[in-house]
Amino acid sequence: MRLIAARGYDATTLRDIATEAQVSVGLLYRYFPSKQAVVLALYDRLSSDYAQQAEGMPRGRWRDRFMFALRTSLEVLEPHRTALRALTPVLVGDPDEGIFAASTAFSRMRVQRVFEAAVTDATDAPPQPLAASLGRLLYMIHLAVLLWWLLDKSARQRATASLVSLTQQLLPSAALALRVPPVRRFVTAVDALMRDGLFENSAEATP
Repeated sequence: MRLIAARGYDATTLRDIATEAQVSVGLLYRYFPSKQAVVLALYDRLSSDYAQQAEGMPRGRWRDRFMFALRTSLEVLEPHRTALRALTPVLVGDPDEGIFAASTAFSRMRVQRVFEAAVTDATDAPPQPLAASLGRLLYMIHLAVLLWWLLDKSARQRATASLVSLTQQLLPSAALALRVPPVRRFVTAVDALMRDGLFENSAEATP
């Protein structure tokens, strides 16, 4: 990951990685037969670390639990920000290796379920299926914040901190809006569109 951060994903070869790690190319290929395997291993590790830390999510309102989930994600990813920035084109745009690829489904769902649980297990959880739809929508909002964070050029990611703060300020109004039937229908419709447009199998996100 250090080499990818320094050289970029395309310019880094498995032979370079083997040399840096001081192992034979054959040994490296045994565990990582491709650069895709390296990315998947990182994604799996980070999603596992995140899920473990998210277990400490406190009881409370869904909007507070969402902010906990969002901030925990940023904290888990912070040590790897440089490498993840280099991987942004792969994670966002590659249909075979990116965040919405079939090969990353297990790790993706591990994180997505945290955001679903942030809503469905909240003290003010809306009724199903709205609760699950809202949780998945919040997961997508979290991904948008992460992309902003990766691209943020402000000092110490000041712009990201401001975005997170603005998001938190908006959530009480969002909670009130969810009482309106057209807004509820909108949330479930957007959830269906996202599953249809971004996932090979739209049923994979269905509880």
